[in-house]
Amino acid sequence: MGLPSENKEDFLAGSPYTHAAGLKGNLLYIHGTGDDNVHYANAEVLINALIKNNKIFQMMSYPNRSHGIFEGQGTSLHLATISQHYLLEYCPPGGR
Repeated sequence: MGLPSENKEDFLAGSPYTHAAGLKGNLLYIHGTGDDNVHYANAEVLINALIKNNKIFQMMSYPNRSHGIFEGQGTSLHLATISQHYLLEYCPPGGR
């Protein structure tokens, strides 16, 4: 996509906070606070957009974890457990 200064329209179109008002369902946001790919400041922009639009969401931040969220004892198991719990609770298998 290049740089935002070179391609602003596409960056805005692809940004989750651009679409926060239209999000529906059970939302889960997971972010490593040490992510140097998607900075935590971006998470706060999205969180504020969700709040502004009265969207109910769950959030799990992993302190000092990078983009892959794998550092630290127990992190991988915890991330898998949270993800599995969320999917079983809100996206159960089978038809509806």
